Amino acid sequence: EPPTIPDAPADERLTTLQDDLNRYYEVYGIRVGVFRRDGSPLAQAPGDWRLPTEGEGAQAFAEALAGRRSHDPSQVWPGQRDRLTVASPVVRDGDVVYVVVTDSPTGPMRKRILHSWFLIAAGEAAAMLVAVAAAIRLTRWVLRPVGVLDAAAHGIATGRMNSRVAADSGPPELRRLARSFNEMADNVEDVLEQQRAFVADASHQLRNPLAALLLRIELLALDLPDGHQEIASVRTEGKRLAQVLDDLLDLATAEHATAQTSRTDIAELAADRVGAWLTLAERKGVGLEYAGPKAATGWADPIALSSALDAVVDNALKFTPAGAEVTVAVAVVPEAETVTVTVTDGGPGLTEEELTRVGDRFWRSNRHQNVSGSGLGLSISRALLAAGGATLSFAPHEPTGLRVTITLPRTAPSE
Repeated sequence: EPPTIPDAPADERLTTLQDDLNRYYEVYGIRVGVFRRDGSPLAQAPGDWRLPTEGEGAQAFAEALAGRRSHDPSQVWPGQRDRLTVASPVVRDGDVVYVVVTDSPTGPMRKRILHSWFLIAAGEAAAMLVAVAAAIRLTRWVLRPVGVLDAAAHGIATGRMNSRVAADSGPPELRRLARSFNEMADNVEDVLEQQRAFVADASHQLRNPLAALLLRIELLALDLPDGHQEIASVRTEGKRLAQVLDDLLDLATAEHATAQTSRTDIAELAADRVGAWLTLAERKGVGLEYAGPKAATGWADPIALSSALDAVVDNALKFTPAGAEVTVAVAVVPEAETVTVTVTDGGPGLTEEELTRVGDRFWRSNRHQNVSGSGLGLSISRALLAAGGATLSFAPHEPTGLRVTITLPRTAPSE
């Protein structure tokens, strides 16, 4: 039943009502008042508070005069409004005689809501961090064998055939994959070792019969007249076959050898090899010169690099006609941390199709079949350089000729 509020201001119950409103205001900090229909206060706390004549408070008072509680405001976000006004009618005999209005500050509520949101956000952030940490740990546990497997595969691809994977961590599927990889690597290493051993043994075993055959040819030549063309051709082919066997043995040794790399003065070594070939170049009428700095250090196997340079310079002198030039140039590439040795000649050069095959074993251009050689010199050079972390590349030289570039690192290759 609606409360009964007396009309007499001096009534004891009115004093009690005022005391209750004051207490309510002190405890909750909410302004509250009981207003007559004309808007004049019957009791209010604090004492100087008056009913707003416009805005949300006036609209709530008007709704209460119509006999219904003021409408609840729409959804309010923290910080959107500072106060919240609610009005409720006091009805007697079906008529609205008074209106109770509360004007609540939203600051404390905002603080509580923001505090709750902060706790929820902190909890969610902590849960997310825990989940991410767990996911990272789980992912590392799962992918660690994959990283080890990738490193081992890269090691085998770069010539370290003894690279293997420890199959004692990670999920069962990856452990099985690691064991399978090790078995595959063992089989590949065995096949390559058998191939290398076969080439080395075959070339070594064929040298003695070939030497005996050449000796018998020389004995037979004693019974033939001097200058016999067939005997000369047989001698030439026999020497060529002996050279091929020697190159095969060198190739098998180069592919299996371990490079002894050290900090080397590449410029000094290149200039020394140019001086060693200068006599042969002058005899052929070919210009041979060194171009580059007096000193350029890099990381290389001096013996392997010397052998590779000898093979490349020898190849350049073979195909360069008299009067042309062969240049050995050394350059430092700071941005790539490399040192390059470039050998350019003035020979006929190679076509684009031939450039894709140069350096392959036993490959020789059809246009150069009459030039002596086994087709293994550049293959041996590439194998010697690869063991020390260097590379060998080929490109056309303008206007004619071939450019062979040896690229060496300036720092020690990583193990």
